[in-house]
Amino acid sequence: MKQHHFTGSTLELSIKKSPLIIRGLMFIVAFATVLFPILGVIAAINMGNKPKIGHIIGPLLSGLLGFYILRISLWNTYGKETIKVGNSTIEHLADYGWFKDGKKTLNLKNLEFTVNQVGYEDDKMGTLVMTDDTDEISTVIKLPIQQIEELIEKIKLLITNR
Repeated sequence: MKQHHFTGSTLELSIKKSPLIIRGLMFIVAFATVLFPILGVIAAINMGNKPKIGHIIGPLLSGLLGFYILRISLWNTYGKETIKVGNSTIEHLADYGWFKDGKKTLNLKNLEFTVNQVGYEDDKMGTLVMTDDTDEISTVIKLPIQQIEELIEKIKLLITNR
């Protein structure tokens, strides 16, 4: 499966999906982590216990944990990163399928591209890093370093043709 696609001035990087059984288990754990503490509080109050601070803190903490697990599950199912080259900026957006992460923008002036090697050296995998004078954007999706270098050349060509 190809992990990157160019459409006009937009580069889309897609994750390699984890096995279906793993993704299914992660979704079940995420929903159970949120649901069970809430059901436990409801059951405790129905049995005559008075509401306590723990009845609020427990479900809130497990809700945060459940949200984090859900986010990881969504990333492993629908995760993609979009890099859009504009006239004077380049935009990066992480898409989790059900929601999108914050958009980051860099100026094309003094824009530099590098490859951040990840994993074992023999794997020759890395991530794309883009920096301007003030900020840095690093992709999360791992690609072979050779493909990243080809993508850098395509992005540079897009920028020079603007």
